[in-house]
Amino acid sequence: MTIREARLPADEPAILSFINGLQDYEAAFEPDRRRDPNFSIEHWRELQHRCAEKHGTMLIAQDADKAAGWAFAYDQNAELFIVEPERRHGFLAEIFVMPEARGKGLGRALIAGCEDWARERCHKLLTIGVLTRNAHAIRAYEGAGYAPYTLMLRRYLG
Repeated sequence: MTIREARLPADEPAILSFINGLQDYEAAFEPDRRRDPNFSIEHWRELQHRCAEKHGTMLIAQDADKAAGWAFAYDQNAELFIVEPERRHGFLAEIFVMPEARGKGLGRALIAGCEDWARERCHKLLTIGVLTRNAHAIRAYEGAGYAPYTLMLRRYLG
């Protein structure tokens, strides 16, 4: 197993499959997930733009000689009420490991790779967004040393 920077355009088909895989996974407990055929291409374009604009990184988890997962992180600026040393930080926006490759430490290695990237960018903090219904991911992130910070609540108005 290795973690490496994404190689474009060679890794693009794998990344598109990871984007679709994450949507499918989250759709099982979050019905607002888009699953139309255009989503992955639209999202991929947006991620590439965000990566360039926000000095991001795209990492690939390689299991044997096959891409088995990925992570995408970028620079984030918090609100003015946050103390200066923590205002500019890293944000791990996406992480996904193919189901057949789970349980081998690839997710943890991708997180560690994003943490290394954040340290190289002189960030003192890396944040991760997670859906509250994704109990498996929450346990994994807490196991990697992350703790809850905020919770956003919602109500559908009908």
